[in-house]
Amino acid sequence: MTKINKSLILISILIISTFLIRATKHSAINDSVTTKITTDKNVAENYEIKALKIPAYLSFANERVPLEIQDVYERMDRELLVNTYWQSNALLYLKRANKFFPIIEPILAENGVPDDFKYLALIESGLMNVTSSAGAKGFWQILKGTGREYGLEINGNIDERYHIEKATRVACKYLNKAYKRFDSWTLAAAAYNGGQAGMSRRLTSQKVSTFYDLLLGEETSRYVFRIIAAKEILTYPEKYGFVYEQSDLYNLRPTYTVKVDTVITNVANFAKRYGLNYKEFKILNPWLRENKLNNSTKRKYEIKLPTYE
Repeated sequence: MTKINKSLILISILIISTFLIRATKHSAINDSVTTKITTDKNVAENYEIKALKIPAYLSFANERVPLEIQDVYERMDRELLVNTYWQSNALLYLKRANKFFPIIEPILAENGVPDDFKYLALIESGLMNVTSSAGAKGFWQILKGTGREYGLEINGNIDERYHIEKATRVACKYLNKAYKRFDSWTLAAAAYNGGQAGMSRRLTSQKVSTFYDLLLGEETSRYVFRIIAAKEILTYPEKYGFVYEQSDLYNLRPTYTVKVDTVITNVANFAKRYGLNYKEFKILNPWLRENKLNNSTKRKYEIKLPTYE
């Protein structure tokens, strides 16, 4: 064998050996990575995301949810999952409900509306004075036309959709009217989102008589299930993993009212006379939208002021 052939053989052996060593190392690294991926959790060891067990019986306003219908079961499961595992949102629901439900509950009772409708206000606004893309405002998300139709004062100076007591009474009137039309509180709740006329058209065109048999758009289809999910979680929070103390919840500040039938030229000055600042005044009276009360008609308005203990 020539020296040249011997050199070529040695070079070939060196190349093959180097390739094999690198391949072995690469395989070992992959095995290590695979082992790490399959054994390490990026959460605490005792943290688990569990499928929920849907209660055998659920209802809204004493009307049973027919969970034996497959799509009804799945839609209910979806909303319970979403609201249970969106923990921060559910905790805020719990905190705010403790503050505002005591205002809403007696008004619902006075107007013959089932107590479960307080959860409608909860999912509409999170119990905050928010504004929707369609211009609906307040806890009950009332549109301007609907508010005026039912007697609320709405203008640049005053917007009573932000007045929790008055807005709740308007919602009660709307819901009672819907119940009279449909003879179903579940359909009345759905109509609050989808409109009474729209709900009637769909019931007629689809030749059915209940909410759970209707094929609806995404938002209205989910609407009642979101209300029921909120009711279930807030009624049994510990069952869904929410742990808190009473001191963690929000509380309503004690107030009293003064009646005003004159113009208030400067709300900040008016508030100062009662020992509070402009921000504190507006939190208690969000329906007054400007730094003044025009009141050209000499109407009597009730102003909330804090009780100092």
